[in-house]
Amino acid sequence: MAASERRAFAHKINRTVAAEVRKQVSRERSGSPHSSRRSSSSLGVPLTEVIEPLDFEDVLLSRPPEVEPGPLRDLIEFPEDDLELLKQPRECRTTESGVPEDGKLDAQVRAAVEMYSEDWVIVRRRYQHLSTAYSPVTTETLRERQKGLTCQVFEQDTSGDERMGPEDTDDSQHCSGSPEDTPRSSGASGIFSLRNLASDSLLPALLERAAPEDVDRRNEALRRQQRAPALLTLYPAPDEDEAVERCSLPEPPREHFGQRILVKCLSLKFEIEIEPIFGSLALYDVREKKKISENFYFDLNSDSVKGLLRAHGAHPAISTLARSAVFSVTYPSPDIFLVVKLEKVLQQGDISECCEPYMVMKEADTVKNKEKLERLRLAAEQFCTRLGRYRMPFAWTAVHLANIVSSVGSQDRDSDSEGERRPTWAERRRRGPQDRGCSGDDACSFSSFRPATLTVTNFFKQEAERLSDEDLFKFLADMRRPSSLLRRLRPVTAQLKIDISPAPEKLHFCLSPELLHVKPYPDPRGRPTKEVLEFPAREVYAPHTSYRNLLFVYPHSLNFSSRQGSVRNLAVRIQYMAGEDQSQALPVIFGKSSCSEFAREAFTPVVYHNKSPEFYEEFKLRLPACVTENHHLFFTFYHVSCQPRPGTALETPVGFTWIPLLQHGRLRTGPFCLPVSVDQPPPSYSVLTPDVALPGMRWVDGHKGVFSVELTAVSSVHPQDPYLDKFFTLVHVLEEGTFPFRLKETVLSEATVEQELRASLAALRLASPEPLVAFSHHVLDKLVRLVVRPPIIGGQIVNLGRGAFEAMAHVASLVHRSLETVQDSRGHCPLLAAYVYHAFRLPGGDPGLPGGVPPPTVQAATLARGSGRPTSLYLTRSRSISSSNPDLAVVPGSVDDEVSRILATKAIDRNSGRASSYLEASSSALPAPQPRFTVQKLLHEELALQWVVSGSAVREVALQHAWFFFRLMIKSMQLHLLLGQRLDTPRKLRFPGRFLDDIAALVASVGLEVVTRVHKDMELAERLNASLAFFLSDLLSIADRGYIFSLVRAHYKQVTTRLQSAPNPAALLTLRMDFTRILCSHEHYVTLNLPCCPLSPPASPSPSVSSTASQSSTFSSQAPDPKVTSMFELSGPFRQQHFLSGLLLTELALALEPDAEGASLLHKKAIGVVHSLLCSHDVDSRYTEPTVKAKVAELYLPLLSLARDTLPRLHGFAEGSGQRSRLASMLDSDTEGEADVGGTINPCVAMAIAGGPLAPGSRTSISQGPSTAARSGCPLSAESSRTLLVCVLWVLKNADAALLQRWTADLALPQLGRLLDLLYLCLAAFEYKGKKAFERINSLTFKKSLDMKARLEEAILGTIGARQEMVRRSRERSPFGNQENVRWRKSVTHWRQTSDRVDKTKDEMEHEALVDGNLATEASLVVLDMLEIIVQTVMLSEARESVLSAVLKVVLYSLGSAQSALFLQHGLATQRALVSKFPELLFEEDTELCADLCLRLLRHCGSRVSAIRTHASASLYLLMRQNFEIGHNFARVKMLVTMSLSSLVGTTQSFSEEHLRRSLKTILTYAEEDIGLRESTFAEQVQDLMFNLHMILTDTVKMKEHQEDPEMLMDLMYRIARGYQGSPDLRLTWLQNMAGKHAELGNHAEAAQCMVHAAALVAEYLALLEDSRHLPVGCVSFQNVSSNVLEESAISDDILSPDEEGFCSGKNFTELGLVGLLEQAAAYFTMGGLYEAVNEVYKNLIPILEAHRDYKKLAAVHGKLQEAFTKIMHQSSGWEPSAYSGHISEWASMVHDLVTWMNKSLCTRSRQSQSWQRSRTDWRHVLALGGGTGHVGYSGLPQPGPESTPCL
Repeated sequence: MAASERRAFAHKINRTVAAEVRKQVSRERSGSPHSSRRSSSSLGVPLTEVIEPLDFEDVLLSRPPEVEPGPLRDLIEFPEDDLELLKQPRECRTTESGVPEDGKLDAQVRAAVEMYSEDWVIVRRRYQHLSTAYSPVTTETLRERQKGLTCQVFEQDTSGDERMGPEDTDDSQHCSGSPEDTPRSSGASGIFSLRNLASDSLLPALLERAAPEDVDRRNEALRRQQRAPALLTLYPAPDEDEAVERCSLPEPPREHFGQRILVKCLSLKFEIEIEPIFGSLALYDVREKKKISENFYFDLNSDSVKGLLRAHGAHPAISTLARSAVFSVTYPSPDIFLVVKLEKVLQQGDISECCEPYMVMKEADTVKNKEKLERLRLAAEQFCTRLGRYRMPFAWTAVHLANIVSSVGSQDRDSDSEGERRPTWAERRRRGPQDRGCSGDDACSFSSFRPATLTVTNFFKQEAERLSDEDLFKFLADMRRPSSLLRRLRPVTAQLKIDISPAPEKLHFCLSPELLHVKPYPDPRGRPTKEVLEFPAREVYAPHTSYRNLLFVYPHSLNFSSRQGSVRNLAVRIQYMAGEDQSQALPVIFGKSSCSEFAREAFTPVVYHNKSPEFYEEFKLRLPACVTENHHLFFTFYHVSCQPRPGTALETPVGFTWIPLLQHGRLRTGPFCLPVSVDQPPPSYSVLTPDVALPGMRWVDGHKGVFSVELTAVSSVHPQDPYLDKFFTLVHVLEEGTFPFRLKETVLSEATVEQELRASLAALRLASPEPLVAFSHHVLDKLVRLVVRPPIIGGQIVNLGRGAFEAMAHVASLVHRSLETVQDSRGHCPLLAAYVYHAFRLPGGDPGLPGGVPPPTVQAATLARGSGRPTSLYLTRSRSISSSNPDLAVVPGSVDDEVSRILATKAIDRNSGRASSYLEASSSALPAPQPRFTVQKLLHEELALQWVVSGSAVREVALQHAWFFFRLMIKSMQLHLLLGQRLDTPRKLRFPGRFLDDIAALVASVGLEVVTRVHKDMELAERLNASLAFFLSDLLSIADRGYIFSLVRAHYKQVTTRLQSAPNPAALLTLRMDFTRILCSHEHYVTLNLPCCPLSPPASPSPSVSSTASQSSTFSSQAPDPKVTSMFELSGPFRQQHFLSGLLLTELALALEPDAEGASLLHKKAIGVVHSLLCSHDVDSRYTEPTVKAKVAELYLPLLSLARDTLPRLHGFAEGSGQRSRLASMLDSDTEGEADVGGTINPCVAMAIAGGPLAPGSRTSISQGPSTAARSGCPLSAESSRTLLVCVLWVLKNADAALLQRWTADLALPQLGRLLDLLYLCLAAFEYKGKKAFERINSLTFKKSLDMKARLEEAILGTIGARQEMVRRSRERSPFGNQENVRWRKSVTHWRQTSDRVDKTKDEMEHEALVDGNLATEASLVVLDMLEIIVQTVMLSEARESVLSAVLKVVLYSLGSAQSALFLQHGLATQRALVSKFPELLFEEDTELCADLCLRLLRHCGSRVSAIRTHASASLYLLMRQNFEIGHNFARVKMLVTMSLSSLVGTTQSFSEEHLRRSLKTILTYAEEDIGLRESTFAEQVQDLMFNLHMILTDTVKMKEHQEDPEMLMDLMYRIARGYQGSPDLRLTWLQNMAGKHAELGNHAEAAQCMVHAAALVAEYLALLEDSRHLPVGCVSFQNVSSNVLEESAISDDILSPDEEGFCSGKNFTELGLVGLLEQAAAYFTMGGLYEAVNEVYKNLIPILEAHRDYKKLAAVHGKLQEAFTKIMHQSSGWEPSAYSGHISEWASMVHDLVTWMNKSLCTRSRQSQSWQRSRTDWRHVLALGGGTGHVGYSGLPQPGPESTPCL
């Protein structure tokens, strides 16, 4: 039967057969999809269990990459170049390397030189940067990708003061909308003005009759244009706090520097200039009482003054001419001083005498003191000539650095608004130790202050008895006091000008502390700047990265008081001796200023006539590379004769002492108190210490210690720790095989060295932290070497694996504890991470060649028993962990026992197959073993073995730093493959089976620790969980992937078993979700899911509930395709093949279950993982091809089913107050009692048909809306719901359209209803909010931030309680339009994390609106694409009407929401195609779809955007034409359009009538140009309709003119309503509009009268349809309320015909509509205080309720009547309305005449008197009560507005 011939009632008959009813009800009774998820799947494996994964490698063997065409080939297997070996040159700051030349170096120095010279060995995964772990999608990266977005045009953004859209500005012919421009004296003038308007552009080919398929293809092609390529680029970035997988590559180890200060010495001037003055600078920390830098020496003397010393100095080296220095401060403090010390040439007289001329004589007195100055110059010249090599202390001063920083202010401290912003994830990675000292104290930061030039004018003379550092610290502490004693002293007047500034990063002409040229050094002839070595105030934990070998010598004091003879002017000469002859003094002493670079000897300053001098001198020496036992420091003590006397030598040696530098192989440092010999030491003295009393020698003061000196080494060669020294010594002895060897007092032989070495390994934990960290690379390298190449002692292999492993664990623990303050966000020590990534290498292999020769005899360590290997290490590999390690103490039957049984079965298979094949493969490829090393082990195998069998104490330490050992194993495995050229080996043969079993045991052990510690030590459990996940993820890149998947499955089984008894399952679930997220962050995540392999259908005969539902598809004539069904569900085949994706979506499914523990947190985490992965796919360059993207989207197809089943608990973005706006039961009836319009059966009826009982009102189908049982679960937050929906849209956008079509064809009707529900919710969730909304958010945010201080004060003072605060926040609604509280929206609240500042600039708000507009457009277009797919699917179905009706509802919702012009063009095109293909949807069904469509089209016809008007006009014209072609008239559309316009005019404030007129003109133009209908009356009918609409608009203009005049406005509305008495629908619409306007103005009595008239109109219609006793008989039933209602009786049979199409088709013309109108009338009367009328209204309402037995409403009605009667009784007046009812009508008539006269007599507007107000109020009361004025628009006198009132 043709659609046009089908009777209307036939469309309402449900066509679902009884068999389908029974199937559907059976499904609904079996439970919701949520309840079935956990218990069943297609293979019978519940979601709580992990299904056995496919053997990945076997699958790839059966499907090589060559079988896939084009770009899909890259998805099958990892790239061949996935792993690469890089040699990164070690960064060298200097132009020279600084390492000693190759010569005879001992083992320790040779090892250090090798370490500091070798390049970094890095194993890089070439595509790792594409992982979410290393290239996360952040707000910053999104903003970059959002550049170049198209600005979408939205109607709401063009409204406001703008009258025209941008497209309309060029059109001069438009209606101004003013009364003068459009005369309304007659209809003819209105027609004339409409004809003269210019129309919008016409759509080409609109009037052509094209095939529907061609139209669909054209629409689809147009929709593909101008689309956003990446949907998630438009959505906010994933939450950084949830990114547990976030990693960064470790920075290479670098030399440590603190905050660097550049000090330039500009000039030094004294009042008199008579002799050279030499200066030095150094930093001192008063709080720590420590000198924190070496000395920097400078010479600012003029050339003429320097000439006085010409006899004593060679040509000065350029390095000694430096006048600027860079100081480094690791721990800035306000107690740091820059101390300046001055010296001069030694002369006769003490310090006070020598300072006197500088303190007395002034430059101004030069002429007066000319003779004295000449004498002084002459004496100075003589002293310089004779004593020029000696110095004496002169003066000193200090600069308080904190004053410099604070006085000049911090550099741009307040200018950067981002100074207080929250650091990003990368910035949260811990910085160097220098940052922890200054954190929180900006005042002591030396890195950001403005440069300052200082002039120091006051110097203090040195005091001979107070030269030590202890005295200096007292002086410095005294300087900080206001009443300093130093200020009372007479100063030495001078002017030292220095410049202090932060040092730039790249400083030219800079020398390192070893005098090496620091890059860049453009010209070696330039005056250099010296880097001054820092002596940190506290420990600095940083590894050595470059060669440094310096020794500092500090003579402190000398006591020669008991020494006989002339020993007063004492100088100490220091020499570094390589032997005992004076010629063997080495030139290793650094020169000071204006001298040679290195010297063989140096002297201390001389204190005149002091036999017990104190010294402050510092000597800096460069230690030779190889220090032998003959090397020593030799001190010679001289008496210097200041006065030239005949026969007296200039210097007389008066004592000797020495310090041997090497003792038992260790460098000697520290304080010494040495005896001094009067005689020259005898031969061979250097091997002894001065403490040994040599025979025949005389000693000062009876061999007591009289010379105090201190040695400090700054060396990256000598550890200066006894435990480290012993360890390195033993290792080097074993390497060189030099036995016997003396270690301290014992002689080690081959028999005892093993015991000593084991003891040394155990004692490493006792080493001091600072040297241990500094030499951590050396220690770890040696430990690795001991494991990989066990030493051979006496022909026997010494197995040190266990001891070395324990030592490694303790070293890692010590390093970690030392650097606890600089760990990264995951608790990893950056030093250890950098060691593994950059420095670690396999001993013996040359990483320079990626195909280097593999280590010899690999199989000896991995598969065979080497000679000397202890039998305890040969474990039965098939046994469980507990049997191989008694320390595990596993209880039988525990989780570990179960997992071990699983792994044991694996081990049997792998031992039988893999080990033998590996032997065959490796033995043929490896060279013959070398005779020297009979065994070489593989580090990863030994680490795994030792970890598994380790004792409980060591295992605990190893667990704390599991990540370190995991990374070490991974890099060892990578190097093993790369250096041995094993990457081409099949993955199953790369590693032996016993090693894989060790890995399995290790994974099980660590996994058990995770699940058992989660409630004891959550922090450790989190770290272990992440470490294990990263380890398995790394293994996926190098090992058998199928085997690794089985390890993952075993771990999941552990967690699942533990969950059953866990007291807090949410914590374990969180850890498992983090574990899954890290696994899924692999850069080849897509490939690991086997995306290109076809999914095998389930073989089990017991399908799931959801698949059963699919098998009863309403739209497919044949059974559903099980392959397609499996792809869209978490079926067994899906989870087995797409293993990681299955894990991820299973976690999401379990988290979304209604009874999930900790649901809200799990919701956010699970959805966040999916969101993060999809974002990474969007930005991944490998997946840009649409075909590839479609394959990736297939991994997430079950997400559609998950979101559909979770629909009832998603946030109600479309829910408004008091109405059910979500299409939750779109395919159900609107009311439970009525028959179903669609295909879903009412459960009560359906259960009766199925033959089973059903509780009344119970609904089990999710499509039944909020009352479903699943709704009782924890609802998702708005943020989580929105993120889930955007992920759904991503899948819909990128999935294959044909696949989606096959899926929808297999869906049952309820499932399709939920899918349409989901699309509807997507439209609501991403609806554009407009630019003004962003401005409101910004102002709200700024206001909240400013109000925080006041809130805090209120909370402190107790003026506001917690409850009041909560209530206040709950009332603050978000400006987003939904019911979400502002409190929880991070982007709005003051503590939000995504924004740097509280208030945003205009550009930022514009950008946010731009992105939001594009997101709304793209989301709506994706929904539109899916709707088109659904339409194509159901076109041939019998039940298509119900589905298409629901589809059209979604389309209408999209057209009614805030949409861009781009979307509306496509949306209206889809609407036109739908109406063209299925006209019966609108014109034959008894629905309101046509009315809604007309309303939306008219609204868009009045748009300010011409493109929207063009398409809306075209849609409205085609709607009329379609209606006309069906019945040769379009009365229905004509009526609905007129009603829609009336409703639009009455309710829309921002309505633009001038643009609507242009659309009316466009429709006229279409009618005139439509050739196909010229012979009909269609064009004439269109013209009549357009002119009628034009006249309505004319009145609308008048109404808009009088918006501020309520009386005139109501008068106009009354006239319009009166004019529609021949059109009941329109009259009802205008009556409702009037009621709303009256209520808005507070005129409740008038609003009630309007509703009474509306109810009377409906009663007349119902009386014509049927004669029901409980219904009012018509208008007569309401005359007791108002006699004017009899006007509605004019609408009689000649006008109101129930059979005529298009009349009285609204929902109000029903019994339910009548009840609603009466309830509203009663409510308005109650608010207006007219309680007598309430009773009259309820008299008509009560019979209807009684007929329907609606006792609930009856109770409410009688309650309201009681309240009304009670209030009447309490009125003070005794006036009885009934007594005067006969006179009320007369009064009303009289007053009506009066009002009419007043309206005609209005002349001017003036202020109304109080008497007029009182009389008007009285009249209105009487009129409203008694029946009014004869027309309901007034209900009394006109009501003046606030500004304008009528006057007589």
